[in-house]
Amino acid sequence: MTKKRQHSPLTEALLEMADDLHRVGILDNTSHRQITVRHVGDKVLALSDPISGNDIRLLRERENLSQAALARYLNLTVGFVSQLERGTKQPKGPALVLLNVIRRKGLEAIA
Repeated sequence: MTKKRQHSPLTEALLEMADDLHRVGILDNTSHRQITVRHVGDKVLALSDPISGNDIRLLRERENLSQAALARYLNLTVGFVSQLERGTKQPKGPALVLLNVIRRKGLEAIA
């Protein structure tokens, strides 16, 4: 059985504020990770929400991009973008982060 770590109200407030500042872009990834790892431990921090193939296609269409244009923005191949949209592959790492940024803030955020 895993024991959940209890935090003081001050630590909880600090972690919540760090998450909010990171979400709006005021706190960079490195600083956010230093704060959260210090208090939460070295577990993997979920910085991006999963995204389905259909969501990727809808996102691409919302931004009026072809698969080739989206591939250029994400530094991927057109074939890989096609596989993402069909759901045969799942975005991970930088591609997942960039897709979430585009979903939240629009293409202008990375262009």
